[in-house]
Amino acid sequence: MRKGYITTPDAVDAPCLIDSGLVHPALDDPGRLEPVAPVVALHRLLRGAQERIAEEHRREHQLVEQFAPLMHADSLLPAAGTASLQLLSGTRRINQAIDEAMAEARHEVLCIQPHTGIVGERGKVAHTTAYRRDQEFLDRGGRNRAIYQASLRHVPTVYTYVEVLKGDTVGRSLDRVTDRLIVIDRKVAFIPANGDGTVALEVRQEAVVKFFVTTFEVLWDVATPMFPKQERRPTVNGITPRQQAIAALLVEGHTDAVIADRLGMNIRTARDHIAKLAATLGSESRAQLGYLIGRSGILAQEGREG
Repeated sequence: MRKGYITTPDAVDAPCLIDSGLVHPALDDPGRLEPVAPVVALHRLLRGAQERIAEEHRREHQLVEQFAPLMHADSLLPAAGTASLQLLSGTRRINQAIDEAMAEARHEVLCIQPHTGIVGERGKVAHTTAYRRDQEFLDRGGRNRAIYQASLRHVPTVYTYVEVLKGDTVGRSLDRVTDRLIVIDRKVAFIPANGDGTVALEVRQEAVVKFFVTTFEVLWDVATPMFPKQERRPTVNGITPRQQAIAALLVEGHTDAVIADRLGMNIRTARDHIAKLAATLGSESRAQLGYLIGRSGILAQEGREG
């Protein structure tokens, strides 16, 4: 601007000068670029902007015309907020959806709580997040029924959480449970959609929710009371309830690792129980152990006690 021109080689590093029409070649020297009058440059840039705006308006009209048939079909579907199946991504979004459903709940919440995610730091965060909404639900006269994996019967934080809550809360336990399940007022259910709990599926489809409720009730009927009054399953012929559950999985042919995972314990603990079970039954091999388990009658007992 001070010199009144710029050479073409010097403008290479600033192509916007030419692209925006701010400079043009001099009539007497094409290698020299002179500034365009500001009023001309401004008018040209505004015209370009107006053309782009007009093009966007044309595109808007085209989209409206193209989507018009779909809008009619969409009116026949459930509203976005009440979709029968909705994938929730991220812990914050999952908790938000559960909070919203719990805020409308008035009757009963059914929960299945496996060992994974309840103990450790993740469990502490979960309890902190859930306490307010659980207590508000109980204050409205709601009832909370929960089935815990039996390995959680010995976890103090589980009992501490329940004791802090004031209201109608009942819990039972089973050695083997399904993955995590929350059913609210028998209208909406939440289940995990991946392994680490960061993605969940919100289910409002009536038939599917009814199936979840039926599954819960079947498990509830065979589960052992845990709170408010705890009952202990009996030892059968010197074999503890935990060993009975392990015996059932051994007969099904599962490995130590699978048994540990199904019962919510580490593999070392599972192997200790297997060794004690073998010693109690007088088994000297894995194959013999399966045979002796069948003869002992403990599988029938384990089935009756849940």
